[in-house]
Amino acid sequence: MNAARTIRLGTRGKPEESRAAILKAAVSEFAREGVAGARTDAIARSAGVNKALLYYYFKDKEALYEAVLDEVFSGVRSAIHQALSQQLPPRERLTAYVRAHFNYIASNPLYPRIVHAEFLRAGRDPSRLQGVAKQYFRPIFSELSSLLKEGAASGDFRRVDPIHFIPSMIAVITFYFITAPIMKVMTGFNPMSPEFVAERRAAVIDFISAALFTRTKGERK
Repeated sequence: MNAARTIRLGTRGKPEESRAAILKAAVSEFAREGVAGARTDAIARSAGVNKALLYYYFKDKEALYEAVLDEVFSGVRSAIHQALSQQLPPRERLTAYVRAHFNYIASNPLYPRIVHAEFLRAGRDPSRLQGVAKQYFRPIFSELSSLLKEGAASGDFRRVDPIHFIPSMIAVITFYFITAPIMKVMTGFNPMSPEFVAERRAAVIDFISAALFTRTKGERK
């Protein structure tokens, strides 16, 4: 038998697969328990690896948490940048951004919990907060600000202050996923079902469009 085929996930023979499995398990553990409450043995067990292998890839729990943050923040930054870099008119580019950001979170619904917890944690450490902002969020804010100014100049958007509008827009996109558990209890429906997620995406696009887009001549009649 080919030796390569006998290598198990829980060994060093499949580094990319093992690392990805550990990160996936870590996202669930950190989202559920927070940094302080998360346990590396639970992460290793969920990932199907032993703790020794986990520490082979990540020297300690803090290093694993930092890797999870990079996975979360760099992923959303990349998805947003890809949408905003398209050669489209302002309205279509803004809609593409909203759809891309929403779809990314919908595919990774635990991410907003980690982001929210990190904001609270980083708020107690100004230097940490500055690093997160510089590496991940300033590029997004800059691209969105440029789009808002471009759309206002072309007459496609109302003139808005990016400092206020961008956080509000992001909150509309992401807050649904943070509140999904309580929404399920209150309403009895599954807010993460494909049908409701699709309805929510359409509602988010409609809400942001109504708040930002100027009315065309045909719409004003």
